Amino acid sequence: MSTVLRDAGYGKSEVRLVKVSRRPDGHDLRDLTVDVALEGDFDAAYVDGDNTGLLATDTMRNVVYALAQERPIDDIELFGRRLVEHFLAAGPGVTSARVHIVEHPWARLEVGGHPHQHAFQRGSGGNRVATVVGDGGGVGGIQIQAGIDDLLVLRTTGSGWEGFLRDRYTSLPETADRILATIITARWSYLGGYDIDFGEVWSDVRGTILEAFCDHYSPSVQFTLHHMGEAVLDARPAVARISFSLPNKHHLLYDLERFGLENENEIFQATDEPYGLIEGTVERSPT
Repeated sequence: MSTVLRDAGYGKSEVRLVKVSRRPDGHDLRDLTVDVALEGDFDAAYVDGDNTGLLATDTMRNVVYALAQERPIDDIELFGRRLVEHFLAAGPGVTSARVHIVEHPWARLEVGGHPHQHAFQRGSGGNRVATVVGDGGGVGGIQIQAGIDDLLVLRTTGSGWEGFLRDRYTSLPETADRILATIITARWSYLGGYDIDFGEVWSDVRGTILEAFCDHYSPSVQFTLHHMGEAVLDARPAVARISFSLPNKHHLLYDLERFGLENENEIFQATDEPYGLIEGTVERSPT
């Protein structure tokens, strides 16, 4: 039988990196999870068992820690670029390198109304993420995508679901007043090169998303997705497009009539599954 190897790649996943920068006036903490993936001409290893062209995944892990020590980690986008550039030069067979980084937030504890120098609590409000992909084609051959994961938001009113298509299997009643809750996953890419303050843009995009989530009546999660995307593109000229994945975390009005009680839109049952999943990308018009 004749076979052909397609899409061969490998890497190291879930590399847990914590870096403490020990300044005299206080410590800074960075907590990252790093995934590395390489693609290229690895046929000899897959087909013939010849490993001479493979970089060990254990070495990939070591590179993450070594490069973190060599220079400060300012923006995870730029740290990811350094890693991609290193792995593209790691061997002649490597044609593409992909690094995905999740930053887990920590906030300083306050003691006596003042930030503690070296004590932290796990932060909230979403994880910062970045994906950097390079193909060895120079500056234009490295693409940076930024994003947010696990940003849980909820509105207790100002949302409805009416006028939708109905058929013989439809049982859901219409409502003009419901809880709207979702866990925002967002990814955006940039126009131009690297002359971007990635940290500032990330904070601004996050703030714009949250403001847009609040500032309108939402007839559907679909409408809110597009509204948030438009708001980001209006506010940040450097952002080329933004994609969202928004699970509809249902809060169902609980039936209390059987107990002789009236539920005045106050008692809800929160459900994890099943859930609706709404996704879409908003990008700048080419005209």
